[in-house]
Amino acid sequence: MKVREQRLAELRSQIPEVTPAEALALQAGGAVLVDVREQDEIVQGSPPGAARLGRGYLELRIEEIVPGLDTPVLLMCAGGTRSLFAAGDLARLGYTDVRSVAGGFNRWKTENLPIEMPRQLDADARTRYGRHLLLPEVGEAGQLRLLDARVLVVGAGGLGSPAAYYLAAAGVGTIGIVDHDVVDRSNLQRQILHSDERVGTPKVESARATLTALNPRIRVQPYATRMDSTNVEAIAAGYDVIVDGSDNFATRYLLNDVCVKLGLPNVHGAIFRFEGQVAVFWPGRPGAPGPCYRCLFPEPPPAELAPSCAEAGVLGVLPGVIGVLQAVEAIKIILGIGTPLVGRMLYYDALTAEFTTVKLRRNSRCSYCGDGVSEFPGYVDYDAFCASA
Repeated sequence: MKVREQRLAELRSQIPEVTPAEALALQAGGAVLVDVREQDEIVQGSPPGAARLGRGYLELRIEEIVPGLDTPVLLMCAGGTRSLFAAGDLARLGYTDVRSVAGGFNRWKTENLPIEMPRQLDADARTRYGRHLLLPEVGEAGQLRLLDARVLVVGAGGLGSPAAYYLAAAGVGTIGIVDHDVVDRSNLQRQILHSDERVGTPKVESARATLTALNPRIRVQPYATRMDSTNVEAIAAGYDVIVDGSDNFATRYLLNDVCVKLGLPNVHGAIFRFEGQVAVFWPGRPGAPGPCYRCLFPEPPPAELAPSCAEAGVLGVLPGVIGVLQAVEAIKIILGIGTPLVGRMLYYDALTAEFTTVKLRRNSRCSYCGDGVSEFPGYVDYDAFCASA
């Protein structure tokens, strides 16, 4: 105790202390208030706008919150002791203006200063998503964004299976699955959401059973229907991201058009034999719009130049690679991290184990997202449109 008291006395002589009211005023002026209490303490309340970093993670994560060493930093604990020790550690890291809030959160409450009840992950979620929480780019705030997110996966087949599986594992809170088909034994070579005993079962129900078994905390919304121009908006509205795991051009153009109209990111994937491609079509992207699918393919290719997997075959593991990449892009978009594949297409050749990135330009004359297009052109008869190519 003597050593502790001596160290506290030293810190009080070195670290300026401020009252909670002074801290509130300094925070309003640009200082960063850091609450170093543990999660079980913070759940009882915390100052609005405070950065919440447990004492054990402070030195590891402070640069994420306060990158500038000259930025004023105010440290708060429950009673004003841990914050002094924390302030001393930050001073040793090179922070030049570090202060401790005298009396801590207990005094803050006593003085009736503003408090908010921050939303937090429970113990089960902290265990489940623990590896995410260690990533500064995700952390608790990012995991909460994932839990709040809504992703629509169109197709519960080769691409939709791995995409939905990893989105569920990552904790995307609501996953919509659209597919009108039933499980066939020929699907099982590549469609990992399904199993042999579910042959004949609607794919959306099989998908829901698999995904909720993996992560019972999420909600899976099945749509056992074929999307067309009469129902696509009703289904897509309310989702944040569309993952296109379809296997036909009619659905790809339909999804492109609804995403253009609603301003949604369209995470595109396609596979053929030993090759696959991934891109994000998002002309409605705030600040940095990209092309839409029609910018690249104004019209579908003739059927003889684009045979389906049922006609040409596909390496069973290939959709796993492409579908997982689609899930990665969707998660990046939800979290707002990294550089999504907007204006770029990633090609994968499984036989040579090579990835190639191709830049995609927006077509200023595109009939759906081009310059001068002020009104949505409307949906078309997609089956007839693709059949006429």
